[in-house]
Amino acid sequence: MLAARNLTKTYGTLKVLDNVSLSVAAGEMLSIIGPSGAGKSTLLHLLGALDKPDSGQVRLGDLDVFSLSPARQAKFRNEQIGFVFQAHHLLPEFNAVENVAMPLWIAGKQKNAAIQTASVMLEKVGLAGRIHHKPSELSGGEQQRVAIARALVNQPKILMADEPTGNLDTANALAIHRLFLNLQQELKQTIVLITHNESLAAQTDRTLVMRDGAVVEERKHNTGKADDTNSGGSIAP
Repeated sequence: MLAARNLTKTYGTLKVLDNVSLSVAAGEMLSIIGPSGAGKSTLLHLLGALDKPDSGQVRLGDLDVFSLSPARQAKFRNEQIGFVFQAHHLLPEFNAVENVAMPLWIAGKQKNAAIQTASVMLEKVGLAGRIHHKPSELSGGEQQRVAIARALVNQPKILMADEPTGNLDTANALAIHRLFLNLQQELKQTIVLITHNESLAAQTDRTLVMRDGAVVEERKHNTGKADDTNSGGSIAP
């Protein structure tokens, strides 16, 4: 589904990514681990077209992402990629269902239909009873669940998560980990996840280990899931 070839990114004199290639299969949950400064977040930003590489290519199916105009890249991100970050980035003046509906409104969906779709997605992440609460009225774990629902509401082909439990306590982090695993299996959702939590990484289909801007190791995990949701991607040659 997703393939990156020879991605290189430099900031000033610092080479953050050094000729990175990888592929992700449809329905796969891929984790990326490594020390701070290894290039994990930069790689995720390039895969999701939030940033542009100095060289290299990202393809989603037959689509060459960086051949698109800036306007078409923005449309691509809104329709094809769901993003979850360490900070939830919810709009404080809107309640949970309005925050989740926001991508649908941006895409031109009718208001009431968007609210209905957003409500269903909030139910999937366990917040059916909290849809009218504003972010200030929700716990940190609940706010991150809203952010996950927002990322999934457009039914993106890929969900990309950058340290989504980094700001949470142990109990909430574990609950969010379980939620990602359940969503992958229930929705057959393709997920690329950056984490420092090796126990979570071990529950994904594959783990890529990064160091000094390069992928240095690939670990395949026997997760016990059905074959159609198991690993099919690989580090690209």
